[in-house]
Amino acid sequence: MAFRKIQFQKNDVSEKKTAAVFFYHFYQRFIKIHGNPREIALGFALGLFVGMSPTMGFQIIIAVFLAALFGWNKITAGMGVWITNPLTAPFIYSGTYVLGAGILGLDNHFTFHDGITLSALVQMMKDAPIIFTALTVGGIFIGTPLALAGYYIAYALVKKYQDDLKKALEKQKLRRAERKQQKIIKKISTASKRKIKKNVSKSNY
Repeated sequence: MAFRKIQFQKNDVSEKKTAAVFFYHFYQRFIKIHGNPREIALGFALGLFVGMSPTMGFQIIIAVFLAALFGWNKITAGMGVWITNPLTAPFIYSGTYVLGAGILGLDNHFTFHDGITLSALVQMMKDAPIIFTALTVGGIFIGTPLALAGYYIAYALVKKYQDDLKKALEKQKLRRAERKQQKIIKKISTASKRKIKKNVSKSNY
């Protein structure tokens, strides 16, 4: 029992480390994307918004198409939709459906009073347009503030990285200019010393 508990703890720590490494690499990849910070942030916000829509499987296509249409960053739009993935989709769609159904005043079409039967599944298929509408409405209400927050966070992160990189490059350029100037001064000084030495030698003769 103790061994199993230790093994479970090790697996839990390993999963946390894996998740941390994934998010770190995602962050590093994200902030280093070339482009205008505003367009990058707008693309990401668009991706987050589309990620809340009930179009899983087509979200990347939709997000990239819209980003190209608006002239926003297509890469970050594709990255943003991955907020909905096989792990998060059950939670996201449950939340969007409950919210959408509540706003529209709909009954819960996912309730199986007599268990999951064929007739219940057939009824759910008939109710698919209503379910899709509820998911869409809920997705809009959740996706809008999420996209706004994503825009400002993405813009701040990318802008800071680009400004810091610009400052670092300017410092590097200044150091190179200073080293070049020092070499020129050194050459001039060496040439002057040789000339003085040559003149002194001539005067001695």
